[in-house]
Amino acid sequence: MANIPIGVIINGATGRMGTTQHMAHLLAIAREGGLKLGNGDRLIPELTLVGRNADSIKALAVAHGIKRATTDLDEALAGPEKIFMDCSATGGRPERVRKAIAAGKHIHIEKPTAPTVEEAMELARLAHKAGLKHGVIQDKLYLPGYAKLLFVRNSGFFGRILSVRVDAGSWIFDGTTQECQRPSWNYRKKDGGGLALDMMAHWRYMIDRLVSPITAVSALMDTAIPERVDEQGKRYKVDAEDTVYALLRTKDGAIGQITNSWATRPRRADTMMVHIDGTDGSASAGRFQCFTQAAVNTPEAFIKAARPGGVDLQAHWEEVPDTIDLLPPFRQLWENFLRHVAEDAPLVPTLVEGAKAVQLADLAYKSVAERRWVDVPELTL
Repeated sequence: MANIPIGVIINGATGRMGTTQHMAHLLAIAREGGLKLGNGDRLIPELTLVGRNADSIKALAVAHGIKRATTDLDEALAGPEKIFMDCSATGGRPERVRKAIAAGKHIHIEKPTAPTVEEAMELARLAHKAGLKHGVIQDKLYLPGYAKLLFVRNSGFFGRILSVRVDAGSWIFDGTTQECQRPSWNYRKKDGGGLALDMMAHWRYMIDRLVSPITAVSALMDTAIPERVDEQGKRYKVDAEDTVYALLRTKDGAIGQITNSWATRPRRADTMMVHIDGTDGSASAGRFQCFTQAAVNTPEAFIKAARPGGVDLQAHWEEVPDTIDLLPPFRQLWENFLRHVAEDAPLVPTLVEGAKAVQLADLAYKSVAERRWVDVPELTL
């Protein structure tokens, strides 16, 4: 048994995702003695941090005992590190990934992988041709509630799945009275902003795996809040959508419905809810809890609910229990990718899956522009 160091470049390390979701979990793996592989060896992540501000990236590295930090991505890519993680702003990601592929780095990046499906598939093909491992962050199905929902689906609980409904979003302050919770680039098209490009990535892989592959989409989008205040306190015009509605069809015949907005005040159990109805039962899940109602436990509601106090629609649902202790989603994703690199373990969320996520956003935009249903063709290398 041996300790095997593996270098990882984190580009965008000073951002929220870079620090809390990528750097923190890789450091935790290293502190715990590394990731144990099938042959007993342990893989020890060694980090190189890349950021735009020299003082910030240096301070972050010093605070966590990381020896290598730079503002020069080319300098980092010229080093011996094996893996490139890009979690900086979406705009410019394809160029950065192309550089990393040319430098021979395995690719593990945030979504969306590119602004268009053509560029996303180009990256997948470049990495594949170069013989490099590649993956994209798809974290939501590793959250406890959705992991349970996937378990329920795989158990055959639903029977024939009829429909899936996604209700997601919250109120994002415009920056005038309270600080905006999302960076201003999220609201500028030229910087890779837009709710569809951001969140359709999640809905694509979640619905594909929880129900069946999406085959058609019809969408409607809007910009509810047309002006916001940026990080410097300056007002700017929003040119990206902050509200998305979509209808979907899936390969197995189920109907999908997505309501997603950064301009809504939710009154529900979670800001992200997924509800699936099937002939034998239904399930409703947020990020942390999942509830089911079997056909044999379904109360009559059509008539009773029409009378005040006639039926308690919450009463006949059972919570899916915690059966295993789950590691945080990003920790699981990193362990899976490290094993993929080190011992060729299977990996589902490749760059092709990342391209599928971009594809759904692309086709949703096309549906809005052309005011029609759009088919979703299969993507392959």
